[in-house]
Amino acid sequence: MKKKVATTLVTMLSAVTLFGCSSGEKSSTEAKGDQVKLTVFSSASEQETKNAMTKITESFEKENPSIDVEIQFPGQDYENMMKVKMAANDLPDVFDTHGWSKIRYGKYLADLKDQEWASQLTDSIKPVVTDEQGKVYALPLNEAKDGITYNAEILEKYGISVPKTMDELIAAGEKIKKESNGKVTPFFFSGIDSSTIGQFFDYFATPLLISPEKNYADALLDGKFDWSGWTALPEKLKEMNDKGLINKDVLTAKRSDIPQMFANGEVAFLFDGPQSVAQAKEMNPKVKVGYMPVPAMVAGDEPAFSGGERYTMAVWKDSKHVKEAKKLLAYFAKTENLKTMAETTGLPAGIKGVNEDLGDLTKYYQDYASTRVFPYFDRVYLPNGMWDVLCTQGQELLAGSITPKQFSEKMEKEVERLRNQQQK
Repeated sequence: MKKKVATTLVTMLSAVTLFGCSSGEKSSTEAKGDQVKLTVFSSASEQETKNAMTKITESFEKENPSIDVEIQFPGQDYENMMKVKMAANDLPDVFDTHGWSKIRYGKYLADLKDQEWASQLTDSIKPVVTDEQGKVYALPLNEAKDGITYNAEILEKYGISVPKTMDELIAAGEKIKKESNGKVTPFFFSGIDSSTIGQFFDYFATPLLISPEKNYADALLDGKFDWSGWTALPEKLKEMNDKGLINKDVLTAKRSDIPQMFANGEVAFLFDGPQSVAQAKEMNPKVKVGYMPVPAMVAGDEPAFSGGERYTMAVWKDSKHVKEAKKLLAYFAKTENLKTMAETTGLPAGIKGVNEDLGDLTKYYQDYASTRVFPYFDRVYLPNGMWDVLCTQGQELLAGSITPKQFSEKMEKEVERLRNQQQK
């Protein structure tokens, strides 16, 4: 049995080589007999999630000895590698659509509506991975309801109520910094993994621009949005940084530092969803984890979650092994395996009847069961490629290299450029 788990960054050239046998050449094991090799590509970056997926895959192989599964986790290179694969029309047999099952990958995917699990999609995830014609694009391994993770003990210690607005959130940070004598960092970001910075903008763009009071959805979709309206968002992040509410080493800090710092009570709020909770709890079982929706930015609005796909498994329609690929998905769709994935990631399952135990987070998902869930901002209102702009411009802002106004000007230019590029 061959198992290759890619956990380091891979070059663009290796992306082409990595999956070469998925649609063209036969592997050596295939040539010898009836052995089928499936390539699986996942965007999962947390070690616990990768371990869980690998373990489930190995169990599948034991029950299906004629199928060899090669699962890979390219990390930050995932999106760029998938672009190369799409351009060559040479995709993995099974891959994670990471939020883009319909918009980006739809034409490459086999319809999964004939699968037993397809009728059990949750009401909230169903419109995300299906279309009006009934096509089912992907199996959701969990369902994103992303908000802000916080250390509940810190908020209790300093008498802070869960913030409902951005201004309340910043005020909470100021109180924590002052009363802890700077021992507790209110907000943590990693400049090494700038996705933590990009996530801030993706979180708060929705409450800033898509709210009952001020809704710019049509203008954003039609290309008529006045990007000066974006400036308020980088201004808030700059304000947080100028007030010393963000870790001083933001430009060199690693995302892998988060669990330990959170477990030690050194960080109050994480704009990271619940991804780091499991590791933090292992390091300090007594840490009290809190979870909250994204605060409002417009007067009269209420907090809401960002959501949609987190981790999925979809089947390339041109794979030579669609039957075996669907069999792998059916195995992952077993209740016990979806339960493992939900509990490992700290996110609810996208299939009904799993009854997962999300530990400290269970209470919060129940408390916020009726809270609105909006699709991730970039997946709806920004062209493909803008995620990198959010991340890199956020880095530049925190480094003092650009102003909030220049950030907005860059957004406008890049949105126009990428839209024109995609229309060609």
